Amino acid sequence: MSNHIRITKQFSFETGHALYGYDGKCKNVHGHSYKLSVTVIGTPISDPNNVKFGMVIDFGDLKKIVKEEIVDVFDHATVFNQNTPHVELAKELKDRGHNVLLVDYQPTSEMMVIDFAKKIKKRLPNHINLHSLKLQETDTSYAEWFAYDNI
Repeated sequence: MSNHIRITKQFSFETGHALYGYDGKCKNVHGHSYKLSVTVIGTPISDPNNVKFGMVIDFGDLKKIVKEEIVDVFDHATVFNQNTPHVELAKELKDRGHNVLLVDYQPTSEMMVIDFAKKIKKRLPNHINLHSLKLQETDTSYAEWFAYDNI
């Protein structure tokens, strides 16, 4: 019998965005203090000669992946959907030295978490699976991605 264990690491970053075509306040450029929880699943390494003996994954290794793929990219950036006229605004901000990210989706929490899942999954070691992501946009609002919902 294998002991599947879930390991979670939490991250936070500040990101601005605007939702083009939205019918509420979020059509305006604004920002959030996002909190991202990344949960992976695997079995603890059973080889006593391995320096990572007893770990599913070293928290430091997970941190490196998520920092490089998500946090360092999105932190203090403003995200726009490149398939909208916001591309003009993005160009203007870029020209003024702002950190702008153009993505091929509407930058809602739901779509961001799908993007994050793709990016993290391709960097995980073969014996580790992404179990879930939780992206908290405000104290009371979050989006979740679960592997078993996406089989």
